[in-house]
Amino acid sequence: MKVLVVDDDVVSRMVLMHLIDSCGVHDIVEAEDGAAAWEQLEGGLRPSLCFCDLRMPRLSGMELLQKIRSDSALDAMPLVLVSSANDQDTVRDAVQAGAAGYIVKPFQPEQVRQHIDACFDVSALPAEAPRDTLQRLGIDSERLLAYLTGFQGQIVAASEQVDALLARGEPAQARQQLERLHLGCRTLGLHGAEAGMMALLQASVLDGDQMQTALAALARSVAQQARLLRQQDGID
Repeated sequence: MKVLVVDDDVVSRMVLMHLIDSCGVHDIVEAEDGAAAWEQLEGGLRPSLCFCDLRMPRLSGMELLQKIRSDSALDAMPLVLVSSANDQDTVRDAVQAGAAGYIVKPFQPEQVRQHIDACFDVSALPAEAPRDTLQRLGIDSERLLAYLTGFQGQIVAASEQVDALLARGEPAQARQQLERLHLGCRTLGLHGAEAGMMALLQASVLDGDQMQTALAALARSVAQQARLLRQQDGID
C-alpha cells in the first residue's frame, strides 16, 4: 500500500508520516504542497490513499481534491483532508467535494489508523466464520491458527516478490504467486479476499500498485480471521 502525504508544514508532514508508518504502512510518498502532489500524480503516481492538508499555497487541498475527482484515472483514490479548522461548514464542503474523510490537527493516532483500515475495510471482505472453517477442514483451532500464521508469511513474501518479478519482465511467475494466494483464500474461507485475488488474475495486465493494495487487504483479512479465532476460543 502506497500513501501520499501532502502538507506545506514540514513538522505536520513528518508527524503524519510517522503515524502512518506506525500503522504498518511503510511505502509513504510526500509532497510539500498541492501543486507538487499534482505533478507527481500527473507523472503516474497512484497511491492507495492520500492525506492532504486543506490550506496550502499554490494549490490548496480542496483544489487538489477537485482536480483528482475530475480525472478519471484518479477519481477512485480516497483523499482525506487534514486541517486545524473544525467548523461544520468546512467539513461539509470537504465531504460534498468528495473527500473520503476529515482529520483535525493535532493528529490522533487512532484517527489515522481508522482511515487506513477503512481503505482496506476487512468488514467489506466477507469470510467464513472460524468455527465453520474448523468443521469444514476437520482440524482444531491450534492447527487453523498455524495455517493463518503461515499464510500471513506467504503474503509478506509474495508482496516482496511480485514487484521484482514484474520489473524483470516475468508476469507469468507473478501470476503463479497470485494463484497460490487465491487457493489459500479458498482453503481458509476468505471469500472476499478470494474474489479480490480472482479479479487480479483475470486482468489482462498485472498492475503492481493494484497487486500491493490487494495483498495488503488480504493480509488484514487474515489478521482479522486470526483475531476472531482467538476470541472464539477465549484467548483474546
